[in-house]
Amino acid sequence: MKPTFTKTKVLITVMTYPHPSEAHQELVCTAGITETGEWVRLYPIDYRYRPKNQQFRKYQWIEVGLADRGAGNDNRKESRRPDLDSIRILGDPLPPDHSWRARREIIDPLPHHTKIELEALYEKEKVSLGIVRPTEILDLKVDPVEREWKSQWQAVLNQFNLFSGPPKQLEKLPYKFSYVFRCTDSGDRVHSAMIEDWELGVLYRKEVERLGDEQAAVANVRKKFFDEICHPSRDTHFFMGTVFPYNTWVVIGVFWPPKDPQGSLFG
Repeated sequence: MKPTFTKTKVLITVMTYPHPSEAHQELVCTAGITETGEWVRLYPIDYRYRPKNQQFRKYQWIEVGLADRGAGNDNRKESRRPDLDSIRILGDPLPPDHSWRARREIIDPLPHHTKIELEALYEKEKVSLGIVRPTEILDLKVDPVEREWKSQWQAVLNQFNLFSGPPKQLEKLPYKFSYVFRCTDSGDRVHSAMIEDWELGVLYRKEVERLGDEQAAVANVRKKFFDEICHPSRDTHFFMGTVFPYNTWVVIGVFWPPKDPQGSLFG
């Protein structure tokens, strides 16, 4: 039965690093916030194969037709199947400016949880997207992984698509990056959550290209972590989501405005 799509305005806040897909060749997990302040996951989106006029950016409003549930058997609360051909970009991305005010007006009023609370919400209500504001960010862990795609994934990526043309090269990241942090209810427990954020992958690849050395690139990624994204002067939040079909929470984006000396705009 063909789904009914409802035209919806969404502020894009999350785009993960692309990954191979047998059904769609390549996919980017995309999420955002509706005009009514609700999280939605737009999946599947073959972002790099979309026409240029549909390649939205983070913190940009779009209009898109959304089904009332996820594709296939994705029953997570926020998952919505998008009508890809309906995607329309609405204006420029919200600017960060010096205080990130335009972005904070939307992000700050949303519920904030601990990682333990999110895990419980998934078990109770299939909640699979949320914001965590860590009390302490301890480290950026970097672990080597397989350097090449598995043969079946490489075959998928090499396919010629009748509609979108020749395949686009997708470099596999040879490292897994994870944030190590605590929340208010962690006690002595330390959380480690893998990072799927596209921006981190792009940063690493640019540094490798610029420096010609993987270890130097990793060092610069860690430097940005310590000196900017998670610096004590920043009010760092994690956008977190689950990996389907498992209840595994990962960091799918980071929100790191400067700390407001008077506290949040919305208390």
